[in-house]
Parts: sequence; structure tokens; C-alpha cells
Amino acid sequence: MTSSLRLSTVILPYQRWHDGGRDAWLRAEELGFHAAYTYDHLSWRSFRDGPWFGAVPTLTAAAAATRRLRLGTMVTSPNFRHPVTLAKDLISLDDVSGGRITLGIGAGGTGFDATALGQEPWSPRERADRFAEFVALLDRLLTEDAVTYEGRFYSAGEARNIPGCAQRPRLPFAVAATGPRGLKLAARYGQAWVTTGDPKLYETGTPEESRAALARQVEALGRACAEAGRDVASVHKVLLTGFTPDRNRPLESVEAFVDFAGRHAELGFDEIVIHTPVPDSDFATDPGVFEKIVTEAPGLLSPGPSAG
Repeated sequence: MTSSLRLSTVILPYQRWHDGGRDAWLRAEELGFHAAYTYDHLSWRSFRDGPWFGAVPTLTAAAAATRRLRLGTMVTSPNFRHPVTLAKDLISLDDVSGGRITLGIGAGGTGFDATALGQEPWSPRERADRFAEFVALLDRLLTEDAVTYEGRFYSAGEARNIPGCAQRPRLPFAVAATGPRGLKLAARYGQAWVTTGDPKLYETGTPEESRAALARQVEALGRACAEAGRDVASVHKVLLTGFTPDRNRPLESVEAFVDFAGRHAELGFDEIVIHTPVPDSDFATDPGVFEKIVTEAPGLLSPGPSAG
């Protein structure tokens, strides 16, 4: 990609490691992606009744198989994670990968993960409250050798995390958020911010309306950063594609992708994430066109605004 616009991918964990799974991660590195992420779900949408593997073991295997590719979750949530155990997994992942892990983290949705542990679904307010406490405690767990904490939802009793992350002071957080409270968390704790656009526009909106909504989100992030005394340019802005009214049309050709990526770079985004093709799914793009986009589009994209 250009110096200011990075191209990354999501590899869904539906393949057995020795039957296509490992190859997908190796190919992502060969193609030159900036990063490859995977979803951190127990199951997801149409994949619920089929194969689906865990994010942490998958990323550990990918870390051992690759050398340069950044790796991460897109995204982890409090739905079935606890900060204490997650911190230990992340420190281990960062060590195995040699400091190549990014934690994508969000409040979580209302899908299967929300009730898989037998709990009742949380209200939107409780979900936001839990997310705020989760991120703050996780930040401490990844930066302090020992943490004792008693909160409303989470606690830690002399939780030890020596030697800490390979990346200092900790591995980067990419905070997924669209509302005011989430954006404040991104401004305070995030090295990056992640969005999929405005979900209300997915079914009936237009690409133009979507870009306008994304521009408003970028502006809101700027205000949150200003309130936190932080330069918004220091926060990378990540667009996870496939959930805007464009659907997967940007992946139909190199020209379509260059147009899509360029328009979103103009809004301030400096990382575009596309899904590695999955047959018979919402991400069933042509593998040949997909690889052509990855190898040819970077040379056709002009530099966008600086990410700081």
C-alpha cells in the first residue's frame, strides 16, 4: 500500500489448520498484507452450524507459521472473555509472534456469543458499562506486573503478568466504536479505531450516505480525542469492509476497489480491511480478482492524508 493507506485482511477461522487454514495465513503474508485478523467469536451468523475454530489458538498457530505479518482479533469482546485470562493469552501471543499482535476490541453484539455462557443478554447500557470497565482493566493488566482490582463487573486479585508484552508499554488496541462512549474509549486507550460504518444504512442506504456517516464518525473521534487532550492523527483509522451498502462490490474489480479505497482514504482512513474469500458465504468473492486487487491496487492508489 502507499505510505499512508494500508491493506489488511480478515481470515475467518472455519478451515482445519492442516486443510486450508495454515495456507490462508501464509498466502496473506506472501501477498504483502499489512495485517491479517480473525474474528473472535464462538460462532458467527451463517457459520453457526459448521466448522469454526478459536481465535487465540488460531492466531498462535499463525504467529508460528508467519514471520512479518501483523496479526490480531477483529474483534474481541466481553461477551465471553474476562480481562484477567485474556491478558495472559495476549501476552503469550505477543511473545510467540515476536511483537506482532494487535488487539481489536469492541463492546460485542447480541448474537450467539451474547448468551453462549448461559447468561441473559445484556442491555445496551450494561454492554457499554462492561466494555468501559473491561478495556480499562485490560490496559492495566497488560502494563503492570501485578493488578488487584474490584469493579462492578470484573475483578482481579494480584493478577501477575510478568514479563508483560513484547511490545511496550503494551500491544496496541484497535477499539471498535461508533457511539460517544466507545469513541471516548478509543481516544483514551486506542492506538487505532475500527468501524464498519453505520449499520442502519446497510440494507437501504447508499454508498454516498455511508461515506457521509463515516465522515461524521471521524469527526466525532476527533472531538473525543480533543477532549482527551490527544491528537486525532495519532489514532489509526481502520475500516472493516463488507458491512456498508457497497457490500462486496469494491472487490469485483481492481478499478472498483481503487475507487472505494481512495474515497475512504479521503475521509481519513489509513487501513482498509477486506475479507479473504469464503465460498458460499457473504464473502464469496472471486479469489483471482481478490489477489489481483491485493497485488495491483497499491500501485494505483495515490497517497492519502497522513495518519500521524
